Amino acid sequence: MEIRNFGIIAHIDHGKSTLADRMLEVTKTVETRKMKDQVLDSMELERERGITIKMQPVRMNHSYEGTEYVLNLIDTPGHIDFSYEVSRALRAIEGVLLLVDSTQGVQAQTLTTLQMAKDLGLVIIPVLTKIDVPHSRVKEVGEELCKLLGCDESDIICVSGKTGEGVSALLDAICVRIPPPRASEAGVNRGLIFDFQYSNHRGIIIYLRVFDGTLKKGDALRFVVGKRNFTALEVGVLVPQELPTNSLEAGEIGYIVTGIKEAGIANVGDTITLEKGNAEAIAGYSEPQPVVWASVFPDSQDDFTILRQALDRLRLSDSSLSYEEESSGVLGRGFRCGFLGMLHMEIVTERLRREFDIEIIITSPSISYEITSPSGEIQNVYAASRFPDYGANVTVREPWILGQIITPGDFMGNILTLLYEHESSVIDTEVFGDGRTLLTIEMPLRELMRGFFDRLKNSSSGYASLSYEIAEMRPADVARLDIYVAEELVPAFSRVIGTRRIEIDARALVEKLYKTLPRQQFVTKIQTKALGRFIASKTLSAMGKDVTAHLYGGDVSRKNKLLDKQKKGKKKMLERGRVQIPQEVFMKMIKED
Repeated sequence: MEIRNFGIIAHIDHGKSTLADRMLEVTKTVETRKMKDQVLDSMELERERGITIKMQPVRMNHSYEGTEYVLNLIDTPGHIDFSYEVSRALRAIEGVLLLVDSTQGVQAQTLTTLQMAKDLGLVIIPVLTKIDVPHSRVKEVGEELCKLLGCDESDIICVSGKTGEGVSALLDAICVRIPPPRASEAGVNRGLIFDFQYSNHRGIIIYLRVFDGTLKKGDALRFVVGKRNFTALEVGVLVPQELPTNSLEAGEIGYIVTGIKEAGIANVGDTITLEKGNAEAIAGYSEPQPVVWASVFPDSQDDFTILRQALDRLRLSDSSLSYEEESSGVLGRGFRCGFLGMLHMEIVTERLRREFDIEIIITSPSISYEITSPSGEIQNVYAASRFPDYGANVTVREPWILGQIITPGDFMGNILTLLYEHESSVIDTEVFGDGRTLLTIEMPLRELMRGFFDRLKNSSSGYASLSYEIAEMRPADVARLDIYVAEELVPAFSRVIGTRRIEIDARALVEKLYKTLPRQQFVTKIQTKALGRFIASKTLSAMGKDVTAHLYGGDVSRKNKLLDKQKKGKKKMLERGRVQIPQEVFMKMIKED
């Protein structure tokens, strides 16, 4: 049996899931009548958004020149947030298809993942997709690929995921160009976890690549990093549904049912080995580090326990999600959650609503700041409400990113203006043959989180692409901006921003809340405070009610009596009333305009 393990590197929306669908059709892995779009994207949310969130492996059989080949494909997420999962998937394979949209050319995120593949010494097969589209630029993008990889034009395979053109030739090329798995080490049994999921009945199901020896059903196994023993209740391969087998041999990709129903045991990148073996962990494991933090509260405090159970359940299938309990005077008890990025945060909150039917309130996302006191004590603060008050004698440092932007030259002016607005500077530039420019930039992470990605797309009509990695910590010129509603601080609206944007953001937030907040039965003042003073203020008028509508005729004193009573009531409410801020308002305030 000849085995070929490969993955797909592609920028988001370059058609990797569509191409995977055609491969499944051509190899007859999935029957035509059972075929649907994005077969390997198992979540409803993935199909809706058209992006890959979770990696779904699949085993295909293909015949080439009389030899039967087993082709194991790992479909990888194309978004920046999930780059750690991509790096672990690359360790489980020997070659990759570098998928490039012939209408758009190479994108920044593709360069990042391509470098990972090169560093691991993987075989790279360049593939141009969407060749059936009338405005595809096969020749120009092909030349760009040749320059990038140092290959010949004849090495590039042109395919259409929509029509299936070129897919058979691509499968043949995988058999020829990608090397077989390396030989197994004698006396060692181990595999690398590149993904896992959770089942109510069977516990955690791990997806792994076996590197050495054999792992069989009934074996006593252990997680090397997780330090937990378990028995393999079932082993098998994915075609793409689970197909139980007796064992997984070295070089194969498959699944193992663990029966474990606890979070925090299974981690992407951990090594599985025999319980009594002394095999070392496969190199390269690291804990995914949260980049964005936000507090999540149940809409009703009665749902707090349900929210905790939901987060526990989500963490069983997403080890990169971290959270800890916290309490807010206004919002009650909730959880401070750490996410890999803004998309990851959006996915988790959407899953909480869809899969667990919980209405939640989520605070403005923030990053982690390093606060050093005069005594030298260092504290990491990732909640804006815990950020030191103005005038505190502390030193603040924040993370910066090193990024790459690829853009057509026509939009250079717009992008340079945008970079200035986001406190970014250009370190290096490189011009491609087709007129596009590669910008290497540095920027504070907080500015990246301030809607930079969406603004970059808008300022370049969608043509610019971005990739980044976290660089070092640097001194931060920031302050906390608080919002008061009816003279009461709303911690969920607090945020840490650059001092040069204080005036602009303070006025914009007051205006936004003024337009968003429903009118109350009393006059409501909305204010923003930063740098020790109130910066902007606006008053929301009270709801009007005609208390004299039911009167018909009669003495005017009756009418005045009712109006005086209403006036006293409104005065009492102004003194005692509290504004109940609806969840929709919280969500609108968090989302960037």
